[in-house]
Amino acid sequence: MEKLYTAEVTATGGRDGHVKSSDGILDFDVRKPKEMGGQGGATNPEELFAAAWGPCYLGALGSIAAREGVDISEANVKVLVSFNQDGNSFALSADLDVHIPGISIEESQSLAEKANKVCPYSKATKGNIDVRVTAV
Repeated sequence: MEKLYTAEVTATGGRDGHVKSSDGILDFDVRKPKEMGGQGGATNPEELFAAAWGPCYLGALGSIAAREGVDISEANVKVLVSFNQDGNSFALSADLDVHIPGISIEESQSLAEKANKVCPYSKATKGNIDVRVTAV
């Protein structure tokens, strides 16, 4: 495997802390959401994961669609990352709701599943968290 790019981010303070990238583009506080007993008012790890997964997934979808001659220029994906209680520990789960205008729901579902097999974030989570990919 050839490494093409490495992102570097330093986190301090845990869920009520701060993150900063080595290039300074990311530089912000993170807070535990109110739903988890925190103060809210800032982003959180689940939002950040969803924000990163969405564009990566759409890139994979674009590659698959281009090979199949399908225009996905108006496509979008809603990524929902959930923080779950799992017995005495915690686990993530995710839902990817894929919308591809102009094609059937069956064709959309087929493309969505193919993209899920090649997206690096989807591959990283495969077998590690529950993921549902649905054409909407």
